[in-house]
Amino acid sequence: MERLQQLFAGAAGSGGMAAAAPIDDPTIPDTAETIQISSLALLKMLKHGRAGIPMEVMGLMLGEFVDEYTVRVVDVFAMPQNGTGVSVEAVDPVFQTKMLDMLKQTGRPEAVVGWYHSHPGFGCWLSNVDMNTQQSFESLNPRAVAVVVDPVQSVKGKVVIDAFRLINPQVALLGQEPRQVTSNIGHLKKPTIQALIHGLNRHYYSLAIDYRKNELEQKMLLNLHKKKWTDGLALVKFDQHSHENEEAMRQMADLAKQYHKLVQDEDANPDKRALQTVGKLDAKKHLATSVETLMSANVLQTLTTMLNTVIF
Repeated sequence: MERLQQLFAGAAGSGGMAAAAPIDDPTIPDTAETIQISSLALLKMLKHGRAGIPMEVMGLMLGEFVDEYTVRVVDVFAMPQNGTGVSVEAVDPVFQTKMLDMLKQTGRPEAVVGWYHSHPGFGCWLSNVDMNTQQSFESLNPRAVAVVVDPVQSVKGKVVIDAFRLINPQVALLGQEPRQVTSNIGHLKKPTIQALIHGLNRHYYSLAIDYRKNELEQKMLLNLHKKKWTDGLALVKFDQHSHENEEAMRQMADLAKQYHKLVQDEDANPDKRALQTVGKLDAKKHLATSVETLMSANVLQTLTTMLNTVIF
């Protein structure tokens, strides 16, 4: 065992994996890093992942290493791949170089800081194939990051995403701590049981993710669902409009019956009536809202029909 330790000590001291700490140096490298993902990169990753369901997809992340504790991701792009429902691998190594050259011509000079791939429906963790892919990235840059996004479990207001980096097996075999965290940021997210089963904190560790957006990205996000003035001139199909009117009248009739019953019981027993209406919808309020909505829709449909008749 001592000879094995000396062998690993010599490999670490002679330029082995960059993440390994020297045996005679008790100082453990601090890995309290934060991955700052821009809004553009996050949207492109989610859109790419949703387009590939039920297959896995992958791509490269562009950005920069700001300092020893910050990795910034500003953009991503997809690459040729061979994906299945449980794994994905790149198939064209020349594509990355050509794509980076074309991006530099369009004003995107950032370098590759890692890669991303999707796990549609089964959480964020790294498989054996993913760890081999991440190993090849870390051989080029020890600070490369692997981001996993789940487009199926991601819903409105919540994105299921995580970032990982491998643990040096030499450090783990020698019984040393794989990393030192001096910040509480990395401990705010509780790991999932599925990730722990698949080797989290044994073969790889998780990194904290932060989201940043600049002024242009903020304007882009504000304009995503912004209504234009021309939307008010859009003519609804007459059969659809008639069906919506019938449905609205049916709901208004039900609300009118509920409100009529409420008015009849108003003078019977006020205390009992107050208890009966707890947790129930206010028929009077909903009836007024339905009437206003129905009148606005019909007035707008009539005016739009007149404009289209005169203009076209």
